[in-house]
Amino acid sequence: MTVPAASNPVKSAMRTLDVIEYVVANRQGAVAQEIAAALAIPVSSLSYLLATLVERGYLAREGRRYLPGPGLQRLRAPDAALTLADRVAPLVRALRSELNETSSFMVRRGWEVEALVTEASDQALRYAVDPGTRRPLHALAAGKVMLAWMPPEEQVRYFAEVPRERFTPATRVTEAELRADFTGICIRGICVAREEATPGICGTAVPVWIDGHLAGAFSVAVPAVRFDAASEARIQALLKRTAAAIQVA
Repeated sequence: MTVPAASNPVKSAMRTLDVIEYVVANRQGAVAQEIAAALAIPVSSLSYLLATLVERGYLAREGRRYLPGPGLQRLRAPDAALTLADRVAPLVRALRSELNETSSFMVRRGWEVEALVTEASDQALRYAVDPGTRRPLHALAAGKVMLAWMPPEEQVRYFAEVPRERFTPATRVTEAELRADFTGICIRGICVAREEATPGICGTAVPVWIDGHLAGAFSVAVPAVRFDAASEARIQALLKRTAAAIQVA
C-alpha cells in the first residue's frame, strides 16, 4: 500500500519525539545503536536526526551516549530566563525556511547595528552575514529602523557626531535624505533599503518592540535580481507577522 505523501512529515515528527522521549527516559543516556533498535529506526536515518537534535540543543552528546540537552529546558523556561537571542532564533529560522533568503535579527550597538542571530540562504546567489557582524546604522534597513525610532535628542546627537560613508551610489548620507526616510519608515512600519549598503543587495526590516522599548529588528537580505514586486510584498508580510508574534509572546 502506498503511504500518502502528507503522512511523511507526521512520521518524521513522531520519530523526533520518540527519540527525545527515549533519551529522556534513559537517565544514563543511550547510544545510537540502542535508540535505533528500541525504536526500529534505521541507523542511517537516525544519525541525521541525532545530529540535528544535538545541533539545536535538544540532545547533548557525551562520548557515544546521547543525553537530554539544554534546549529542552528552554522550552519550559519563563520569558525572564531566556536571552533575546533564544527568543528570536526560532523566528529567524522560520523566516529563512519560508523565504530561503538570508534572515537576521539585528540589534543596536552604539552607532552601529549588529547581527545577533542570522540564518543564511542556501541559494547559490545570496548575501551572507556572520553573527556579530557590525555595520553603520545609516546603510542597513535594520539600522535605519533603529534610527527612525530613536528619540529626537539622540537623533540630533547622531547627526552631529557620526560621519556617514557612502557605500554605493544609493547610500543615503545627508541628514535631509535620512530624515525623509525616517518619516516614511515610521508611517509604513517597515524599511526597504535598495542596494544602500552593498551593490546588488536589497534589505527589508521591521522594528521589534518588547516591553515598550525597541529591542531590535528582523531583516531579510535579497539579491536585487530576485527582489521583484511579488517578492517584496511577501517579505514585508512575513516580517510584519514575525514581529507581531514576538511582541505578543
